[in-house]
Amino acid sequence: MVRNVHSRVIAADAGSVGLLLDTLATDDDQLWPVDRWPAMRFDRPLDVGADGGHGRIRYTCVKYVPGQEVRFRFHSPRGFDGTHGFIVEAVDATHTRLAHELIMTTHGWDRLAWPLVWRWLHDALLEDSLDLAETALVPGTPPRSHHSAYVRYLRGRVHSHEVRKEQAHAETR
Repeated sequence: MVRNVHSRVIAADAGSVGLLLDTLATDDDQLWPVDRWPAMRFDRPLDVGADGGHGRIRYTCVKYVPGQEVRFRFHSPRGFDGTHGFIVEAVDATHTRLAHELIMTTHGWDRLAWPLVWRWLHDALLEDSLDLAETALVPGTPPRSHHSAYVRYLRGRVHSHEVRKEQAHAETR
């Protein structure tokens, strides 16, 4: 069983953090770090039943409470069986915890791929997302996350694979 949680207390009210959550997967996404990672995209606006994902990771929205919570169920990679999502929780009137929780079991190849590859990329992406949220709401706050050499290597490998896949798909059209 994998339980992976990233959270940050941001010096902003829950309503402001919730507004960032509601931009997820839109053209004005202020929570997902699209400048560094594959964009989160769905077949329709964010709501229960929206199907999509980011890069090779595919999922369906199974819960959406605007401004408060969004949860997705994985359907690819096939070895991921579980959910992930964001939760906005007021700490007090001027501080809010923004958390991302992934709960899943892994099967087959992904029992090995999760700890060796996906976990590292996932952790870096989520810390970049929390940095993005905090710097959007607390101007002047420097980003906290830094990618290790291993994460930079993995990103390069996965990105070059994605580019080759997109090129092959374009050539078949």
